[in-house]
Amino acid sequence: MEEVTVPHGAARRTVVLLSGGLDSATVAAWAVRRGDTVTALSVDYGQRHAVELEAAARIAAALGITDHVVLAVDLAACGGSALVDRSIAVPKDRPAAALAAEIPVTYVPARNTVFLALALAVAETRGATAIALGVNAVDYSGYPDCRPEFIAAFARLATLATKAGVEGTPLEIVTPLLHLGKADIVRLGIELGLDHGLTTSCYDPAPDGRPCGRCDSCQIRAAGFAAAGAIDPRARGG
Repeated sequence: MEEVTVPHGAARRTVVLLSGGLDSATVAAWAVRRGDTVTALSVDYGQRHAVELEAAARIAAALGITDHVVLAVDLAACGGSALVDRSIAVPKDRPAAALAAEIPVTYVPARNTVFLALALAVAETRGATAIALGVNAVDYSGYPDCRPEFIAAFARLATLATKAGVEGTPLEIVTPLLHLGKADIVRLGIELGLDHGLTTSCYDPAPDGRPCGRCDSCQIRAAGFAAAGAIDPRARGG
């Protein structure tokens, strides 16, 4: 596993984008472990898998994060994605080779751009010096807003568009998982003591929150746990 270091003296106030999924929960645990004062930000954007907001609340509580902000932005009004438009079916049982071959219908247009813009606002009001998120450019579903080029471009925007940036203390966009495979992320979570049973990754869960086990996200998660030699507590129906 590529080592994810916790630099000495690096404690700061950090806004963590916390969706309730495996990756964002790992980043939140990582930020807490390195001593940051963490504000968690979750977004209710009209997602069909809104159970992730409940997961985000559980994760924040378990990590001792008391400042958990939930903002509502109706991306469902824009449509264009299976995650916000129930008339579009969530792909199931796609072969591994197809997962990153094209941008899938689960891509939500401009989602990470919107989320990071909201995080900028929260960060400035909290006096934070960093925004951390769990984007990953290795095991992902082909989303263009998970690429290093996008993160670098947004970091530049943050410098230009904020009072902090103009005054010479730009916000840092932190992506500790960017170059890790899913198995490495699972191992890191275990190392950090993260309870994976609190997280949810499924795009099309049952009404009780049980994962479908067949969507792209479920398949990527299952492959990660298998490669890490670990048992996913959610795979047992939790």
